[in-house]
Order: sequence, then structure tokens, then C-alpha cells
Amino acid sequence: MTKTFLYQYPPLVAGTLLKRYKRFLADIELETGEMITAHCPNTGKMTGVCTPGSLVQVSKSDNKKRKLAYTLEMIQVHDSSPTWVGINTTLPNKVIKIALEKQLFPEWNLNYTEIFSEVPYGKDHKSRIDFLLKSDSNLPIYLEIKNTTLAQENMALFPDTVTTRGQKHLQELISLLPQAHGIMLYFINRSDCVDFAPGDSLDPVYGKLLREAINQGVKILPCRFEVTPTSIYYLGLANLILN
Repeated sequence: MTKTFLYQYPPLVAGTLLKRYKRFLADIELETGEMITAHCPNTGKMTGVCTPGSLVQVSKSDNKKRKLAYTLEMIQVHDSSPTWVGINTTLPNKVIKIALEKQLFPEWNLNYTEIFSEVPYGKDHKSRIDFLLKSDSNLPIYLEIKNTTLAQENMALFPDTVTTRGQKHLQELISLLPQAHGIMLYFINRSDCVDFAPGDSLDPVYGKLLREAINQGVKILPCRFEVTPTSIYYLGLANLILN
């Protein structure tokens, strides 16, 4: 399997998840036996990937102004075939920006010379697109990224719960056409998924909007990544399943 190195984590510390609560907090027992409360940088339900007793990896900040020194970075799932799942939702944008700056993925067929982050767009410019890609000779490209961690067997699913915000992003990408290109990139933050599908049973409205977006011309990039306690690698595109 061909994989492309993209990102190196800072030194991480191993531990065991005790519980996640109040969305942004996780109690963890480190390998040393120390009990800590870490920041959980993920607003989603994290369905299937936050089971107490799971092995985790956390980073530690030297910033003394931070209330919580530790950040939960990844959780291990599947006892029989262990897989690390990246749950830090701030990382996908950093990783994709590295890939865009180095133009690592010619198969994406994106033509651009400039990259802009967090650009206002949509109705009354009240939303912000993750990346706006521009060039002198091509239509602008609006690129939105969704961290994807839910899986059923070897299929990644998004979303893992009802997401009115995600629905709005699809509608706004559709509204950009044909004056611009719209791309929805699903950052599949685990290596055990070869297929991708909308989570229809969890948010049927989102699934309907995703199919409409595709029919209207929005490009879908379900990107597979391998997460390890040291690095993140790109594995290629997952198969898009819309049955």
C-alpha cells in the first residue's frame, strides 16, 4: 500500500481513557499511573470511538497559561486489529494545508496558485470556508473539510449525528456553483476504512443534501489517512458509496 507522509506529531504520552464528559473534557490514566484531565478537541458525539478503557495518546503543552496542559490526540479501537483514530478536529486543516502548499496530490486535479484560509462566504458572509484556492486563469475553488471518525466495518460514515451546520455547508457549496468550484473533503481519520458513505440513518437530511450537491457539481473527496502515535500518512481516496 502506497502512503504519503504528511505530518509528524510532537512527542505523545500514552494512557487509558477513563471517561469523556462535557464534550471537551476527558479523564485519562497515563502509563505512569498519573491521573489527568485532558482537553478533548472534538465537538462531535465521537460515536464508537470513545469507549472507556481504550488506549489513548495525548500531547502536552508547555504553555503555562493553559488551563489543561494535555490534549487528547487519538484513541485506539478494535482489540483484534488495533487502529488509531485521530480525534483532534483542529489537525485536519493543518494537514490539508501542508498538502495544498506542497501540491502533493495531482490526482485531485486542483489548479491554483494561491491559498487562503477561513474566508467569509455564504449568505451574508456569515460562514467561513476552510480554504479558498485561487489562480489567474481558473474559477475559484471553495474547499470545506469534515473530520470523519465513525465507521461500520470498513466503511467510514459522516455525520455521526444530526448536523445542521454540516447541512448548511453543503447548501452553501451548492449556491457557489457555477461561478466557482465547490469541494467537500472528508478527512477519514483512521486507516481501516476503504469505503465512504453518508450517515443516512443518523442524519437523512444530510445524506439527501450530499447527493443533491454531487448532482449539482460539488466535488467529493473522501480521503483516507493512517494515524500513528508519531505520524499521519495519506492513503488515497476511499470508494464513494451512495446506494
